[in-house]
Amino acid sequence: MFTGIIQAVGRIRDNEEIGDGLRIHVEAPELGLDTVKIGDSIAINGACMTVVEVDEKKFKVEVSAESLSKTAGLDGWGYVNLEKAMRLGDRLDGHIVSGHVDGVGEVDAFEKVAESYRLVVRCPMKLAKFLAYKGSVAINGVSLTINEVEDTPAGTRISINLIPHTFEHTAFKHTKKRDLVNVEVDTVARYIERMYSLTEHK
Repeated sequence: MFTGIIQAVGRIRDNEEIGDGLRIHVEAPELGLDTVKIGDSIAINGACMTVVEVDEKKFKVEVSAESLSKTAGLDGWGYVNLEKAMRLGDRLDGHIVSGHVDGVGEVDAFEKVAESYRLVVRCPMKLAKFLAYKGSVAINGVSLTINEVEDTPAGTRISINLIPHTFEHTAFKHTKKRDLVNVEVDTVARYIERMYSLTEHK
């Protein structure tokens, strides 16, 4: 379980093929890897992964072909958002994030507006029922609030305001238009939709 509050920006430096999947090498000297052991979970751009090797500056995870097909940003080299799994008793400063990616979105726009930044992501239509004005969403593992929602034939566009702190302390400072991003909908919205669908069919 995660909060969507990014603890460090790491960098995928290398990967190696293991069957149909990959073993990814992530450089993360600022994550505090002295408290991480083999078997621990770390969210990489919002995707929960299990550590298979670790030292004080880097760690490795193994990603299956299935996970690679359902996520973005794990099969190449570049900057990634990192968060260690929550511990019982930790403060929940963002929202409940499972680390299970629901779909891959595409950045339609990313621009500076006054002191902040406007991020527009086109999400798969199957996620439309979970995305609401002022609702929560995790984009590449970052807990964010939706400011606008627009349903289009090509998908649901959500607009998000990033404060300067979020921009500076996440991998969003390397984001550009047409980038693919991992989207996880709010857990509460998922349960509400499930309860509603069961009630509707009674």
